[in-house]
Amino acid sequence: MEFLENTNETSLEIRIMGFKSEIIDVMGTLNKVNKIINDFDGCTLQLLDARGLAGKEHIMHATLHALNAFERGNNIAHDLGMEICIRASAQRQIARAIDLLGLKTGPMDICAVMVGCPDEVESQLNSIFERDDSVMVADVDYLKGLYDLKNEEIAVMGGVVCTLMERTTTLILDA
Repeated sequence: MEFLENTNETSLEIRIMGFKSEIIDVMGTLNKVNKIINDFDGCTLQLLDARGLAGKEHIMHATLHALNAFERGNNIAHDLGMEICIRASAQRQIARAIDLLGLKTGPMDICAVMVGCPDEVESQLNSIFERDDSVMVADVDYLKGLYDLKNEEIAVMGGVVCTLMERTTTLILDA
């Protein structure tokens, strides 16, 4: 569990978890997940393709940038969950971010990001998906292909995690 102190003197709990699942119907799955969080005001739950992430550090970095973007008023999306997806994918276009990190039919490694959600949400996710935090380990070769990362860029930045975190940060400068 991670806690974020924001400037409004309230703390938001951010939880990042890994799951495995077989997605038969993307919209059906999203509807099921939305029903879970509907009763909890201020709870954001975003599901992402874990293979497109460079681990927990990468998604935490993107989540903090998304929260800060809303606080500054320079968010790209109207929804915090989608802003997390945009920041994690280092894309300005929502459709491209979804292509990279959205749910797809078939077997999936899923990263769940919960912001300001009660324990009950995690319990309900555990009943839908198979908990497996090992999906949060970065697959460098996959990420290089997905994001068109060059060996030189990775070497200069100090690794694939740092490279993707830098790209996330660069979205602020491009705004």
